[in-house]
Amino acid sequence: MTYVVTEKCVDCKFTSCVSVCPVDAFHELPDRLYINPEACIDCNACMDECPVEAIFPDMDVPEELQEWIELNEKAEEYPQLVGQIDALKGPKCSDPDADQ
Repeated sequence: MTYVVTEKCVDCKFTSCVSVCPVDAFHELPDRLYINPEACIDCNACMDECPVEAIFPDMDVPEELQEWIELNEKAEEYPQLVGQIDALKGPKCSDPDADQ
């Protein structure tokens, strides 16, 4: 099992999840994060930390979000993110408290 970042991360890119990842499994795109399934150790820390509930265990990804499993498999194509940075809070951000 591995964890998967899904569409609720798009334009939000909160990185509190990154700061609790013990194996630096997160990779950064301009508008979202992905989790590298090869690096993820299934510790659950990121899922508990995500403020927009964008992270799921791969076996529990809702049917309508299944494409995100494949998208996260491409994580290594993007720069690795280590540590927390400012949230994106863009126009598609699903966080009701985000500045829009």
